[in-house]
Amino acid sequence: MPNIFKMLQSVDFEVFGIVQGVFFRKYTRDKGKELNLKGWCMNTSKETVVGTMQGKEENIEEMKNWLRYTGSPMSKIEKCVFTNERHISKEEFSDFFIKH
Repeated sequence: MPNIFKMLQSVDFEVFGIVQGVFFRKYTRDKGKELNLKGWCMNTSKETVVGTMQGKEENIEEMKNWLRYTGSPMSKIEKCVFTNERHISKEEFSDFFIKH
């Protein structure tokens, strides 16, 4: 019997390159909200942006591609690493937000 419910996924990410001082977190939050994802993002002391995103698999895939290849207009993405991919029964966050 086919599963009529789309699986929810949780994925951590870290984006390397010129991703600080170029509104990367704001654009990431806005794209996450646009895709109906929940989670967060923040700058790190090693000049990367890290975060967690949760939502439907197809939306997670679209966000992964955005994080790998698009980002904010002034950013220069070198690479994006995804870790801790897992299926979840419900989202652990109520929104997509920027941690400070």
